[in-house]
Amino acid sequence: MAVKTSKADKKIAYDKKLCQLLDEYTQILIVAADNVGSNQLQNIRKGLRGDSVILMGKNTMMKRSVRIHAEKTGNPAVLNLIPLLVGNVGLIFTKGDLKEVSEEVAKYKVGAPARVGLVAPCDVVVPPGNTGLDPSQTSFFQVLNIPTKINKGTVEIITPVELIKKGDKVGSSEAALLAKLGIRPFSYGLIVQTVYDNGSVFSPEVLDLTEDDLIGKFASGVSLVTSLSLAISYPTLAAAPHMFINGYKNVLAVSLETSYSFPQAEKVKEYLADPSKFAVAVAPVEAVASGGAPAAAAAAAKEEEKKDEPAEESDDDMGFSLFD
Repeated sequence: MAVKTSKADKKIAYDKKLCQLLDEYTQILIVAADNVGSNQLQNIRKGLRGDSVILMGKNTMMKRSVRIHAEKTGNPAVLNLIPLLVGNVGLIFTKGDLKEVSEEVAKYKVGAPARVGLVAPCDVVVPPGNTGLDPSQTSFFQVLNIPTKINKGTVEIITPVELIKKGDKVGSSEAALLAKLGIRPFSYGLIVQTVYDNGSVFSPEVLDLTEDDLIGKFASGVSLVTSLSLAISYPTLAAAPHMFINGYKNVLAVSLETSYSFPQAEKVKEYLADPSKFAVAVAPVEAVASGGAPAAAAAAAKEEEKKDEPAEESDDDMGFSLFD
C-alpha cells in the first residue's frame, strides 16, 4: 500500500531538491511554459538528459526555496532569480553550453490549433487556393470577409487574407474556419526568457552574439570614448594618439608661420621651400608601382639624351655651321 505524502513533506522535499540544484549548477535558463503539455515536456527532458535538469513548480515555492538557499549558503547572488519567477515559468539547470542548450530546447515545438479566446503568438494568414469545402460552407468566409469563388463544386480562396494579427484574441469564427481548413497556425514549446549565469542575469539574445559582433561593439565603444575624450580634452588611452597628432599639427602650423623650427618640422619646411623634391620622392614609388623595369629603362634613356646634348653643343663651339 502506497504511503501518502503530506503537503509539508512535499515542500520540504522540493526545497531540498532545488537547493541541491542551486549548489550543483551555476547556469540556469528561465523558460516560459505556456501551452506546453506533459508529453511534450517529457520529450524535452529526454533531449536534455545528460548535462541539464528541468525543474517546474509553483512560483511561491521556488521563491521560498531560493530565499532558504541564500540564507543557508550566504550567497545573495541567487536572489536575482526571484524577480524572474513570474508567470508560468520553469528552470533549466545546465552545465553545458548555454547557446547549445537553448537551441536544443527550441527544437521541441508542437503545432497547435487556434482555440477560442487564445492570444495569438503570431500573425495568421490564410493562403489562396482550393479549400476542399462544399459551397454550403461559404458563410464562414463571408463572416470573415474572405473573397472566394466556387470552382468545380468547391470553395476556392482568391487572395491571401490576414485572418488574425499577433496579440489579438482568437474569435469563434476564426477558430472554426481554421479547424475546417485543417490549419494549425500556432506552435508551442519552452521559450527561454532570461539567462542566469553565476549571479549575472541577461537576455537570451546575448547568446546569439558572435565574436565579430563583440569586436564590432567593442570598436564602437572605443570610438565613442575617443570622441568624448577629444571633445572635452580629457586624455584616455584611446584618445592619446589623436591628441599627439593634433598637437603636432598645431605646433607644425606655428613653425611654418614663424621662424621657430624643430627637427620634425625641418623636413616639411624643406619640401615647401623646394617643391621639386616632391618629384624626387615620388619617382621611386612610381617605379615600384609599375614593376621597376620600365621606369628604370625610361630613366636610363633620359640620361643618355642628356649625355648626347653636350656633344652637339661642342660641335657648335668648333665654329662649323651649315652655311659655311
